[in-house]
Amino acid sequence: MEVNVINHKTRWVVGATAATAALALAGCSAGGGGGDDGEATELSVYIDSTPSSVALWEGLAAAYEEESGVSVEVETHPAGGEGDNLIKTRLSTGDMSDLFWYNSGSLLQALNPDQTLVPLGDEDWAGSLDDNFVDAVSTDNGLYGAPVGASFAGAMIYNKDIYSELGLEVPRSWDEFMANNEAIKAAGKVPVVQTYGDTWTSQLFVLGDFYNVSAEDPDWAEAYTEGERKYADPPALAGFQYMQEISEAGLLNEDFASAIYDDGVRMIAEGEAAHYPMLTGNVAAALGENYPDADASVGVFPIPGENADANGLTVWMPNGVYVPKTTEGAKLEAAKEFLDWLVTPASCEIQAESITLGGPFVVEGCDLPDNAPTLVKDMQTYFDEGNTGLALEFLSPIKGPALEQITVEVGSGIRSAADGAALYDEDVVKQAQQLGLDW
Repeated sequence: MEVNVINHKTRWVVGATAATAALALAGCSAGGGGGDDGEATELSVYIDSTPSSVALWEGLAAAYEEESGVSVEVETHPAGGEGDNLIKTRLSTGDMSDLFWYNSGSLLQALNPDQTLVPLGDEDWAGSLDDNFVDAVSTDNGLYGAPVGASFAGAMIYNKDIYSELGLEVPRSWDEFMANNEAIKAAGKVPVVQTYGDTWTSQLFVLGDFYNVSAEDPDWAEAYTEGERKYADPPALAGFQYMQEISEAGLLNEDFASAIYDDGVRMIAEGEAAHYPMLTGNVAAALGENYPDADASVGVFPIPGENADANGLTVWMPNGVYVPKTTEGAKLEAAKEFLDWLVTPASCEIQAESITLGGPFVVEGCDLPDNAPTLVKDMQTYFDEGNTGLALEFLSPIKGPALEQITVEVGSGIRSAADGAALYDEDVVKQAQQLGLDW
């Protein structure tokens, strides 16, 4: 999907902007493992050149060298589509680094991992991974990645002070959510912020509702990829309907058409508004930078669905670290030892110091630090109870380019939910055809 997040090289960035740094490729001696004899003392890892990614990996490399004596050279490539193509090219030509850090989910599947990557399912740490991450880095034939980074969610950011003042409880169903909104409106607060001046922010009611879609129809993502499910039909239609209902009930900020993302975060942090459907990683980073004193006042809960008994977070997984099949011999053993260390609490501690966490880690034993954002701590309960599900982009490569424009229209009352969903179904056909799917 195209969302701006930290460690996700698609279009929304959580705490980082898309990188424009020049590509730095190392020579053949640094890439690919070969059949080295003896003990390897150098490794190379290929990552995106986003400044936050480089800072993260430089910290990890320095710590690992201090502990093990093995130096890790960090090579970079541009983020986005250019980087995707470079990774595919280096894999196909046998010129990949000893390891590389890349998306989990459907973009990983496009690399043909069964043919290009070393399976890692037999490693001791494999059983410590969150089930969602396992799904995001696996095929029917094996598991291929270890996580670096943390999760995040598409959810409802809310102001806890408003909830406390009005005696409201966190809603588990859409009806309960709407009842809370009416009470908030009566108290003179903005019930729901929308920031359509930044069109990408308009998608969260649809994207964040996917936990509810898959809870009702577990086969939805697979059937959608095969062209057998539509957004114009329940249960996926609900996300569009929620936007229409919020608009028609007059629950939005007056400047929803021109307000931008920064306005939304400010209104939640300052208690001007109660709810903002958004990515947790984005908000955690913005609060930490601009409104640190508001941390305890800002929490998160899942986008509520029709069924209160199926209440969980739609989550995005961190990137995985992968080993190409060209890494062999002593380099392969050294790469596996590095992976062993990357999934330890010591590594997670370094990661937490290097990036703003947008959600819990996905490795057992990697606990949130005491200074983690309050909204991230709120998410931990859903992870502990198993009430999380992958966002659609990890389960299907299909996402049309016009979603954010369509959701702006539906959320603004310009187009009905039914019309918007049907238009989006038409939009994704083009991408399915480009991917060679038989629609």
